[in-house]
Amino acid sequence: MRRIQVIDSHTGGEPTRVVVGGTPDLGPGPLAARAKVFQERFDTFRSCVVNEPRGSDVLVGALLCEPHDPANTAGVIFFNNVGILGMCGHGTIGLAVTLAHMGRMKPGEHRIETPVGVVTVVLRDPHRATVRNVPSYRRHTNVPVDVEGLGRVMGDVAWGGNWFFLVKEHREELTVRNVDRLTDVSWRVRQAVNATVSEPVDHVELFGAAVDPTNHSRNFVLCPGKAYDRSPCGTGTSAKLACLFADGKLRPGDVWRQESITGSVFEGTVEPTGEPDVVVPSITGTAYLTAEATLLVDESDPLKDGIRPESEV
Repeated sequence: MRRIQVIDSHTGGEPTRVVVGGTPDLGPGPLAARAKVFQERFDTFRSCVVNEPRGSDVLVGALLCEPHDPANTAGVIFFNNVGILGMCGHGTIGLAVTLAHMGRMKPGEHRIETPVGVVTVVLRDPHRATVRNVPSYRRHTNVPVDVEGLGRVMGDVAWGGNWFFLVKEHREELTVRNVDRLTDVSWRVRQAVNATVSEPVDHVELFGAAVDPTNHSRNFVLCPGKAYDRSPCGTGTSAKLACLFADGKLRPGDVWRQESITGSVFEGTVEPTGEPDVVVPSITGTAYLTAEATLLVDESDPLKDGIRPESEV
């Protein structure tokens, strides 16, 4: 019987499962190299942790690793029901709250290694943290894609730690009761985008008016495994901030309040990098612990490695 120790949390409704014990040996080296080893040699471990029957499609895993640079607080490899994620904003907030619970992080600024670079997280209190993300930018503006059953859809392709296609002009109702329709629409948009642009877009983000007038916008984000983000999505908000900055609609120091499909909120700001239209976004949100658990893996169980969804990565 194998045992895997995890600590669960949610950030704005989006769950994170931090793996703190029973982890595979990925060897030394930078996180990008270890993430490749994880993907190529231990994909069944990923599936075991986050897929049914132990997990669910919406669950994001975070493999806690020793940092390559000992000056950093921790390393982390994020993953979901279909593969590895380059970076995860809500997951980094959840990781910070989890490390604080473990006694490994105190209030203040910390550096976290990810496969796409080092991010900074400021733990503000036991539940609230700010993530200073990787440099973010818009690659393409107003890209037209012909979507089956929808016609022509226009959107921006932007990087916020993952590749996004951001759509602000659409006819969809951004409410929880409409998630089946939103999932179907966003999935068709993603397929059309990836047949059009060279970047491997793995997230689709629809925008609309906020329900709470104190917020600036509401979004619906479809993740790579066809699950929707319950939070406003940290990397998705970063991509949005980069687009707003490029359009001259957001200045350094301005606070953008991004509302999720469930009503939870991230606050975002940007810092210019000196490169045209490239910014470093900071995302602030709250996370709460939900469980400490030991996952049991019986080698005689035919579903010990989890149920793998037939979804494209």
